Amino acid sequence: MPSACPQTPDPVPGRCGYLEVPENRSHRGGGRTIRLAVAIIPATSARPAAEPVVFMEGGPGGDAFDNIPFLIASGVNRNNELIVVSQRGGRYSQPNLACPEVDRFNVKAVGLRYDAPSTGRLLVRAVKECRDRLTSEGIRLSSYNTTENAADFADLRTALGIDRWNVYGYSYGTNLALTYMRRHPQGIRSVAIDSLAPPKVVNMPWTWDSAAEGIGEIFAACEAQPRCKSRYPHLRRTLDEQVRRLEAHPLTLMAEPPGGGNPVKVDLDGGALINILVANTVKAVDVPAALDELAHGNPERFARARAVDVATVIGAFAYGLTKSIACAEWVPGYSEHDVLEAGRRNFPGWPDTVLAQPPQLPFEYDVCRAWNVPDRTAIQRVDTFSRTPALLLSGTFDMKTGASWAHVAAATLPGSTSVRIPGIGHWVVPQSPCAASVLASFLARPTAPDTGCVAGLQPRPFTITP
Repeated sequence: MPSACPQTPDPVPGRCGYLEVPENRSHRGGGRTIRLAVAIIPATSARPAAEPVVFMEGGPGGDAFDNIPFLIASGVNRNNELIVVSQRGGRYSQPNLACPEVDRFNVKAVGLRYDAPSTGRLLVRAVKECRDRLTSEGIRLSSYNTTENAADFADLRTALGIDRWNVYGYSYGTNLALTYMRRHPQGIRSVAIDSLAPPKVVNMPWTWDSAAEGIGEIFAACEAQPRCKSRYPHLRRTLDEQVRRLEAHPLTLMAEPPGGGNPVKVDLDGGALINILVANTVKAVDVPAALDELAHGNPERFARARAVDVATVIGAFAYGLTKSIACAEWVPGYSEHDVLEAGRRNFPGWPDTVLAQPPQLPFEYDVCRAWNVPDRTAIQRVDTFSRTPALLLSGTFDMKTGASWAHVAAATLPGSTSVRIPGIGHWVVPQSPCAASVLASFLARPTAPDTGCVAGLQPRPFTITP
C-alpha cells in the first residue's frame, strides 16, 4: 500500500510502501508479521526496459535505502526501474534490529587495544545487552536469516505483480542473491553479483584468505609501477614489521576523525592496523605511502582511519541482523583454532594475538556464544546450480571478499560471465565506470554483455610521497 518514504540522509526519488511478511514462515497458525520498507525508483530513460532491477544490500545489516544515491550515480536505474528493499531487521523496516549498545562500544573501542581480552569482554557485554533487549520485545532472532530473507524477495515479486526481474547484489547481497536463485528460481531474468561471498565458502577462516589476497594484489600492483616499486621496494616486509612492532608496543595518540571534529584518543596496535587495511579506511592507492610513513614514525594516516568509528550514526546499522546471520551461517563448523591456522598460513610470523581474531569480526566466537542462535550451515552453506545468466564482478584490491572467490560461484553457474576489475576494492560498480558500463550492458543483454572496456584497465598510480 503506498505510503510516504522514510526520512533518509538523501530523499528517496521514488514511491515507497511496506511489504508485510511472516517473521518465521515455518510457524504454524500465522504468528508474528514484520514490515519491510520498499522503494520503487523510476528509470531515467524515456523508454525503459520491461524488467526492473531489484537490489540486495550487503552487510548483513547495512540498509539499501542509504545506498540509493550510489546506485543512481552508477546508472543502475538508467534503463530499468530500480526496486530497493530494506531487508528484514534493517534500518527502515519494522522491527529494526539496530544495536545502539554495539554502536556505543565501537565509538569507545577506537581508544582500546583492538584484540585485548578486555576489549572482547566489553564487546560481548554490549552484544548481550542488545540481544536481551531485542528478545524482550518479542523478536525471534533465529528468524533473521538468509533463507527467510530470500523468501521476502520472492513474496515481493509476487506482491508487485512482476513476471520477471533482474537481481543485483553486492557483498552479503551476493550470498543472498545466490540463495534466492537456488530457492526461488522463478521469475529471475538475470543476476549480477558484485564482490562475491558465495554461501559455500563464507566462514571465519575465509576472512584471512581474502585479506591476504587483496593485500597481495595491492603490493603486486605497486611492484608493477616503476615509481611505486622504486619508492616502496619492500612493502610486505614493512607490513610484517609494523604489525609485529605495534602489537608489542601499541601507539596511543590523538587523531582528528576523517570527517573532522575534535581530536580523539586512539590506540594503534597490530590488530587495528590490519583491520584498517581490510576495511579500506586507508584507501588502497595510499597504502604504500601510509605504511612507509608509519615505518618512519608518522602514523597519522592510520591513526585518523582508526578514529573513523567516532562518527558512527547510532542505530543506523542493524547489528542484530549481522549477528543473527553470522552466528548461524558463518561461524559454525570451524573452530577458533582453524581461524588461527588460516592466519598463520597467510601471514606467517605475525603474533597469534592478531591472527586469532578474524578481520572485521573480532571475538566473533565469544559474541556468537552470547547471541545464541541455531546452526543453519547445513541449510545455507551449499552451492547454487543455475543456468540463469549471471554476471560476476570482482575487484582485485578487495580485502573483504577476495576476487578469486568468484571462481567458486562460477563453477556452478554455467551461464555466467566473470569480470575482474584491476585496482578496485569492495563493491565494484560505484567505483568503476567500466564496471558500471558492463553491468548496464549485462542488463540489456544478459547472455552477451559487452566487457570490452576491461581489457585495457590498470590500477591507478599509487600515491608517492617525497
